[in-house]
Amino acid sequence: MTGDQIIVEGMVFYGYHGVHPEERKLGQRFVVDLEITCNLQPAGRSDALDDTVSYSDLYRITREVVEGEPRALIEAVAESIASEILAAFPMVTAVTVAVWKPEAPIKGTLRRAGVRIHRTRQAEG
Repeated sequence: MTGDQIIVEGMVFYGYHGVHPEERKLGQRFVVDLEITCNLQPAGRSDALDDTVSYSDLYRITREVVEGEPRALIEAVAESIASEILAAFPMVTAVTVAVWKPEAPIKGTLRRAGVRIHRTRQAEG
């Protein structure tokens, strides 16, 4: 880990993502974890919400993506969440998004299936 992080774990939403028709019709639960990298020293010194990224805003963006447009792959869901967060918060230098399907349609027993992506802000210039 490089830099400070805001961590939001275990957000649960209901969405209609998947490659199988029944997933798109019936939907299922998705669990999302976020790790947001940014400089938290200004907020630590000022004790002001304006100097950080609000958990509520991160939750809202994640909910809008997961409960929004259906995607075939959870990779696309994760990519959308990461893109939205980087676009909304200039102070964020990197984001790690994990999207889990606790009820993945697999014959057999598993605790969950998911993806984890890490995206960084591209240097401008």
